Amino acid sequence: MRFIRKPLSAAVSQIFPKPPNLYNNNFMAIQTLTSSSPSNPNNAANELDDDNLLCSEQQEEPPGEEQTLPLGRPSPNGYLTGESRIERAWAHWKKLGQPKFIVAPMVDNSELPFRMLCRKYGAQAAYTPMLHSRIFNETEKYRSQEFTTCEEDRPLFVQFCANDADILLEAARRVEPFCDYVDINLGCPQRIAKRGNYGAFLMDNLPLIKSMVEKLANNLSVPVSCKIRLFPKLEDTISYAKMLEDAGCSLLAVHGRTRDEKDGKKFRANWNAINAVRDVMRIPVLANGNIRYMEDVQSCLEETGVEGVLSAESLLENPALFAGYRTAEWVLGSEDVCVDGQLDQSDLLVEYLKFCERYPVPWRMIRSHVHKMLGDWFRIHPNVRDDLNAQSKLTFEFLFGLVNQLRELGVRIPLYVKDSCVERVSANATAT
Repeated sequence: MRFIRKPLSAAVSQIFPKPPNLYNNNFMAIQTLTSSSPSNPNNAANELDDDNLLCSEQQEEPPGEEQTLPLGRPSPNGYLTGESRIERAWAHWKKLGQPKFIVAPMVDNSELPFRMLCRKYGAQAAYTPMLHSRIFNETEKYRSQEFTTCEEDRPLFVQFCANDADILLEAARRVEPFCDYVDINLGCPQRIAKRGNYGAFLMDNLPLIKSMVEKLANNLSVPVSCKIRLFPKLEDTISYAKMLEDAGCSLLAVHGRTRDEKDGKKFRANWNAINAVRDVMRIPVLANGNIRYMEDVQSCLEETGVEGVLSAESLLENPALFAGYRTAEWVLGSEDVCVDGQLDQSDLLVEYLKFCERYPVPWRMIRSHVHKMLGDWFRIHPNVRDDLNAQSKLTFEFLFGLVNQLRELGVRIPLYVKDSCVERVSANATAT
């Protein structure tokens, strides 16, 4: 099977019978071609290997006129200022339906097919993976591969990392017709962010952060959101959040850990700090951290008072989290009475693969999701995992066959739901 990249116009025509109006039909066949880090844009021109090719069988077409993402139409007054902007921030959030269950941005893992799977199972909004603003502007290949969306993929946050206000604005204008917020990544704590001087490492340069927020707020027709981490001192975090609001941020997502607390299993997110931030803000606030299953979502909403909750790692293993399903890990030792939800991760993987057939993505992303969703299954039958790892070139036929192979081996690890009927019976028994 050959995998040859089509021009963007050809890929779009596969989905829309008529030439698309990008401002209305809102789909761009855009996939990641490289596994290089954003800090090394030269790798974008590297020769393709199988894991970086799109998961669709494509044929060569005669070269045609290159199609690029259009620049948005900047509003002369931006997204308003002062009290009018605060009122408009809330009006916009309410217009979107005030989503509470949100897919967090995940590098290479919150791509369109996965977002669509999570939306099917209760997610009410989603972030794209982080996009590198400078490379997004400079490299058509990067633009045409990294950002994919469709009409049903709303509300949508498009997240950029940046350290230059003008470069960030240029990138944001390219995507503003296709999203509900342009988000600035101010929370990435990884070494690559330190090397590239973006994410949480901009916390050392607050004037630069302020200039980027102001630049977008004054020039975009969609609101600006920011995703941050905590400072070690609460008062510094509150001052930081208020600075962002005053600069023009219309929605703030707070990850309840500091820049140095990178291990989510080792460090619990500080919901009290998120609550303190929420209490002083006039714009909508979201919380991120400590979300393992739906009861955590409800507890977070109650304890922090935020408008919505983001989940990342837990969704990778269980994309049906927002529909009330939980993995076996969070059933053992739980006070909740849970029963087999008649759904398992292999079912979710099959649905994900079908979304990938409709919305092509690089095979490396698919490979990552297969490992995440079937990790517990592979521990029972590591030989099946070894078969997967041995495949230098993946196909849908192989992956569907892999799921069938596990099922034939008798592996089933169900997802669980709370048994409300059992709870009612227990409550009645206690009352009598």
